[in-house]
Amino acid sequence: MPITQRLALIVLIPLLLWNEASSAQTQTENEEAVAGAMAALDEFMTTFNARDSQLWAMSLNYPHVRFASGTVTVWDSAEEFAQTDSFNRLAAIGWDHSHWLSRNVVLVSPAKVHIATKFQRFNDKNESIGMYESLYILTRVDGHWGTQARSSLAP
Repeated sequence: MPITQRLALIVLIPLLLWNEASSAQTQTENEEAVAGAMAALDEFMTTFNARDSQLWAMSLNYPHVRFASGTVTVWDSAEEFAQTDSFNRLAAIGWDHSHWLSRNVVLVSPAKVHIATKFQRFNDKNESIGMYESLYILTRVDGHWGTQARSSLAP
């Protein structure tokens, strides 16, 4: 084998091995990101259904942005978010609780995951009062996975 081919192999083989190891690390990081984001969505729904505005606010990352009903709302802190009138507004339309119907990962990186969701709202007789699609953007900020932004077709 000519010297140029041997030199090329000496340079190329370590690069290929490094690339494969890097790809495996990224795959593991992405899997961990999806697991963290899904757990954060579970916490979002659990605290939402419990009508605990303090814990619900803690399930988010800030600034938190919501696109819905033709408006964009931004909350800068958990304290500000906890003052929202969401539960009274929803109770006025008969809402009692909600459930995820589907959660599909659209984009993923080690610190940010976009998830297309479908959720359903129910009254206190467990009858459906609405089904909506939405996009949640979850981020890891200072080690905390939380919903940073959401765009919903729900009112």
